[in-house]
Amino acid sequence: MFTKDGNIIIFSEGMGGIEIPFDSLIQAIVVLSIGVLIIVTNVIIIATFITSPGPREVLSYYLLSLSVADLLGGILVVPLSVYPTLIKYWMYGDVLCKASAYLGSVLWSASVYTLMWMSVDRYVAVRKPIRYEVIQTRTRVQCWVAVSWVSALMLCSPPLMGFRGADYDKQAAVCLLEWNVMPAYAATLASLILGPTITTMIYTYFFIFAAMKRLKSDLPGMDKEYVSALTETLANPAHLTSFILVVFFWISWLPFLVITFLEYLTQWKIQVPFLHFTVFWMGLCNSFWKLFIYVTVNKNFRFHLRVFCLSLCCRAKSRLLQHGD
Repeated sequence: MFTKDGNIIIFSEGMGGIEIPFDSLIQAIVVLSIGVLIIVTNVIIIATFITSPGPREVLSYYLLSLSVADLLGGILVVPLSVYPTLIKYWMYGDVLCKASAYLGSVLWSASVYTLMWMSVDRYVAVRKPIRYEVIQTRTRVQCWVAVSWVSALMLCSPPLMGFRGADYDKQAAVCLLEWNVMPAYAATLASLILGPTITTMIYTYFFIFAAMKRLKSDLPGMDKEYVSALTETLANPAHLTSFILVVFFWISWLPFLVITFLEYLTQWKIQVPFLHFTVFWMGLCNSFWKLFIYVTVNKNFRFHLRVFCLSLCCRAKSRLLQHGD
């Protein structure tokens, strides 16, 4: 039912009518749509990698880690924001708010660490193309993925262990850590997560692009075996895929990080309608458009996705034939 000012009244058992502003309804639809897209796209990505025939590439372990983090966020964090977006307050209790903020921080940190190790993997592939498979074994890569998750779990744990620092942000429609009440912890977390990861990514991709430029200009004076191995390595679509993932991740989250940092320094909440909601959920959109990146730039993923879709079609057809019999 619509009111005269364009709001919507929703009737709930035991609570009577709840007047919902129209803009809150739009925000809730956006949150719900993002959550559905995150779940569907990452289920497709994980299923494609798991069912892909032949030996699994080293990079796929990092991509699986990213998809698992995104999928957990889509299942455990995003749905909790749908109803509070409508009624403009958190109705699930402080414990669940703190757990949601903690889980969101863990998943974000695990993704950042995974992107860093993925950049290191591409750096090793270019720096040591002949010995790459000896250096970057599957066991070693799995260890780095495990280290990323354990580090994220431990570094983000103080708010979960009783420290004050998690609250529902009405403007962003999500529970977030309150960095302004934990200045020492915030500075430590930034130095242990943002500092090394951003520095590593910048250095590794600068080296990769320099190697590509050097390969074109100094080809006659370079070792033939090294040139052959490096040329084959650079032809792998994994380089472009990883670089685009890193760029899109930071582009997506940069507005939110900048606003959070400014508010932390000034101790003042920026009062611009829909600003916090826009920058936060724009960052979270990074969790579902990875599928479109893979399909666009990675021919190996396109092939495995096609195989996966054909296998589903064949299974569905066989079931129909069995029921027909």
